[in-house]
Amino acid sequence: MAANNRRMSGKKGAQVGSGGQRRRGLEGKGPTPPAEMRKGHAKQRAAQAKARRAQGRTPQRRGGGRSTSELVVGRNPVVEALREGVPASTLYVQQFIDNDERVREALQLAAERGGINLMEAPRPELDRMTNGLNHQGLVLQVPPYEYAHPEDLVAAAHDEGEDPLIVALDGVTDPRNLGAVVRSVSAFGGHGVVVPERRAAGMTAGAWKTSAGTAARTPVARATNLTRALEAYKKAGIAVVGLAADGEAELGALDALGGPVVVVVGSEGKGLSRLVGETCDVRVRIPMPGGAESLNAGVAAGIVLYEAARRRG
Repeated sequence: MAANNRRMSGKKGAQVGSGGQRRRGLEGKGPTPPAEMRKGHAKQRAAQAKARRAQGRTPQRRGGGRSTSELVVGRNPVVEALREGVPASTLYVQQFIDNDERVREALQLAAERGGINLMEAPRPELDRMTNGLNHQGLVLQVPPYEYAHPEDLVAAAHDEGEDPLIVALDGVTDPRNLGAVVRSVSAFGGHGVVVPERRAAGMTAGAWKTSAGTAARTPVARATNLTRALEAYKKAGIAVVGLAADGEAELGALDALGGPVVVVVGSEGKGLSRLVGETCDVRVRIPMPGGAESLNAGVAAGIVLYEAARRRG
């Protein structure tokens, strides 16, 4: 009866031994580790990034997407593309083709470069591939271009210990102008070119040819929204300078070119779009004593990049 009364008593808590579990649970777990050692802590991530930099490794960055593959069609265009170093994955040659000088040169250039597949195909297959264009028995496949992300250009400049010097193109639709700008950026020590994802020239075979090979070492980034990309540059402490015929500042008096800067070039006909123009910190004009109304994008970018390089040098 006494045992039964103990079981029905109103006392709370365990009535049997805990085996020491409660005593161990009350023991401390030692001092709190420093923030750099706590998994997921911001200071730990910063310490890891610092260690990567010390070891010469840069953190993985986001890409700006890929373009679609492209076909260069015709004997002269194919030979010129191979001469200029345009990236290529496959050279298609028509079966039983007349083996003239251009065909022989195309085959020789492709063999010398290496890494280009040579494929023999019947004429109907080449007609299908080119949608009936006059391919003359030669078709060169250009692989998709790997665009950078706009942030990558800033990171590359900082990795080199330099102030970013970037050109952004607003509404430029001619690939040859894009190629000319890439060439100027490379010549004057810039860190890359930014183009919008839509309604703008991309890195086609024509742009590669005009860049005269400099596209292989000068990145082109693609922005989903150019205005937002420029605003992000401004938040990072980079001046955004737009070129405009009616700009409030003159090129020679623009001190911003000596520091981190993004130069925005509009189309030859319309200039800067309204939103892009409003995003710029300052709009600058290039003095033209000869009275010309405007310059094409490649020439205008080259003039400003030269001035920026002169100030930095």
